[in-house]
Amino acid sequence: MGDFSVILVVLAAVVPVLVLAVSVYLLVNYQHPDDVNQAYFPKLVVVLGLSVAAVSILMLPADVANRQACRHALYNGACSLTLPMKTLWIAVYIADAVLVFFVIPFAMFYYEGDQDKSIAKRLRSALCWVIVSAIVCGLCLGILYGLVGKVDFTVRHLSSSVESFPSSWSGFSSGQPCISPLTRQCSAYTASASSETTWTMRATFPEYVVALATIVGSVLFSIFGGVGIACLPLGLIFSFIRRPKAVITRSQYIKEATELGKKARELKKAAEALHQEERSGNKGRKWRKNVKAVQKELLLLEDDMNALEEMYPQGEQAETTWAFTILGYIGKLILGIIGLVVSVAWVAHIVIYLLIDPPLSPFLNEVFVKLDSVWGLLGTAAFAFFCFYLLLAVIAGETMLGLKLVFITIHPMKWGGTLMNSFLFNVGLILLSSISVIQFCATAFAYYAQATAAQEIFGHTLQSLRGIKYLYKYNVFQYAFVGLSLITLVYYALFGWRKRKPTGRFQLSN
Repeated sequence: MGDFSVILVVLAAVVPVLVLAVSVYLLVNYQHPDDVNQAYFPKLVVVLGLSVAAVSILMLPADVANRQACRHALYNGACSLTLPMKTLWIAVYIADAVLVFFVIPFAMFYYEGDQDKSIAKRLRSALCWVIVSAIVCGLCLGILYGLVGKVDFTVRHLSSSVESFPSSWSGFSSGQPCISPLTRQCSAYTASASSETTWTMRATFPEYVVALATIVGSVLFSIFGGVGIACLPLGLIFSFIRRPKAVITRSQYIKEATELGKKARELKKAAEALHQEERSGNKGRKWRKNVKAVQKELLLLEDDMNALEEMYPQGEQAETTWAFTILGYIGKLILGIIGLVVSVAWVAHIVIYLLIDPPLSPFLNEVFVKLDSVWGLLGTAAFAFFCFYLLLAVIAGETMLGLKLVFITIHPMKWGGTLMNSFLFNVGLILLSSISVIQFCATAFAYYAQATAAQEIFGHTLQSLRGIKYLYKYNVFQYAFVGLSLITLVYYALFGWRKRKPTGRFQLSN
């Protein structure tokens, strides 16, 4: 146990530093050139949010390893010498909730504030919005906790008469295990249905906050994750199918570039008109709809420009550029196939282990256990990969639905072209979804994560909360996840192979 505990302590010290370094790397490489050397507070929030989300995902494998550290101990107090995982869980998820509901909205309000206003006015405006949000959230949490913040455990009351201690054990067998003249008639065996009762106790407030945040995250996770689990690999595969097959001629390039230039001028004119409406205070429903339309057209225009540059590489190393373009699409195909295998494994595991009662097989649970038997952290690494894949699916689903549905704002993540408001939005989505991802993984891998602090919080307590437990009792989120993934699969099978047709002249809606 000693060597295992030392490894845990070392990992607990090293992993957060590595996570912080990776978060800074992602920020530096994904940020938009307009945000270089400015917007330092939103950047700090982004790094902190990414770090908390990554650490929270890695805590469940650490929880499993922490449990294994004292599994073969010879004395009862050995587990008290390991990491205090329940306290760490509560601390991480309280920080998660504070970031999602207060810090990130404040940073977004400040970043998106009118640039013509002074810093003090932008800070005051953002602070007012956050205070109002905090008051509303606090009132809702307090009222809900006071009314229904209780846990209802179903228990069975057992009692029996006193029997004389037997003088001989020869009469006991698998067919007669009880101290009774009647075969197999133990008190637990003969207990009637009326012996079941409900044991009610009040949940702690931090656990209740985590539970409500999990519910909100589960709604987003079942929608975006269900769509993303299919569109993430299929998008890469169909991107290879729709790839440019050959380099176009110079005359074709000039023609396409001229059309894109006209579209860019139309969008610039529309953006200037919307900015003028914003300055005049006319920010109604129609204005927001037009802003969403312009954002979508700008995103599609940028994709068209990149596609045109791919089909007509220029410069002295044009042939080399074209070769790398082809290799890039081959890489997308390989990653898409790997992702498709992981997505199929996830959906199959949900159906086999969660939706069918009793489960047909532990499936991925057994895979992780066998990998752990090969090397202590191999199963842990595989488990962390499956959890991170779900987060990537959530981001892919949000991007796809943002392009298709009017009421969802588009916040794409692009290498070297992500503005801080999009960064903050996606970090908030990752943080909110990470809570439900952990709960989802703790349920889906209950065999692998048994007897952990996470299972105590997200299993027994969360699934017994009054008013919430029925969502988990009847697997509402799991059915929604699988259903949306199948719908997305059908959508890609019917329309995914088609190339997008160029849009006509863009006009703002009246």
